[in-house]
Amino acid sequence: MGTYVLVHGAWHTGELLEDVAKYIRAEGHAVYTPTLAGNRPGDSKETGLDQAIASLLDYFSENSIRDAVLLGHSYGGIVITGAAARLPDGAVRRLIYWSAFVPNDGESLEDLNPPGFNEMFRQIREPDGGIPMLYPVFRDALINDADEKTARYYHARLTTHPHKTMTDKIRLPVNPAEMTIGKSYLHCQDDMVYPASQGGWHPRFSERLGLFRFVSMPGSHEVCFTNPELLAQKIILAGRD
Repeated sequence: MGTYVLVHGAWHTGELLEDVAKYIRAEGHAVYTPTLAGNRPGDSKETGLDQAIASLLDYFSENSIRDAVLLGHSYGGIVITGAAARLPDGAVRRLIYWSAFVPNDGESLEDLNPPGFNEMFRQIREPDGGIPMLYPVFRDALINDADEKTARYYHARLTTHPHKTMTDKIRLPVNPAEMTIGKSYLHCQDDMVYPASQGGWHPRFSERLGLFRFVSMPGSHEVCFTNPELLAQKIILAGRD
């Protein structure tokens, strides 16, 4: 049986991936759902990208995690890329990018985001450095496959996200395409967060991985809330030997 580390996206916490984790655990796997620095209760909203990556490195060390499948959702794709480059050999055997950004050296999430999102984030940034998730954006762009009750329930559980993690540029010794560990891209067919006119999540970001395994499924950007069981099955498929 394998070990899976599921890394959340922006505005989320590890707790919000527990509904997915329980289905993976039911198949006999060990599953961890850390919350990154900047998204934990009481964390500074001036937290930067290096601090978020460092918190994942610390989590691996504190839990003695080895030979793991490391998954990142959305913003989490940037964090797992940075972590994979810094973790010791043997800590990670495969990366899974689930509707996730795949950065090359020197890029920030802001560099990869559609310009309209970046302008909106600057406008709604709060004095402490955090960005709230506006309900209309969440409802129509992120969780378009849910009913209103479900959408409002999960929107209320989101946190503000540190803007600095989006503007800091990642430092990588090699780009993801040159990384020698296994890589997978998990694509949700109803995820319209990244514009189709710019390549969508796939192939816009998946093609940055070099050799990779492709897995697809129906569902929105927040399929972790609307169909966690199917997502768990697809994660196992993406992470298999």
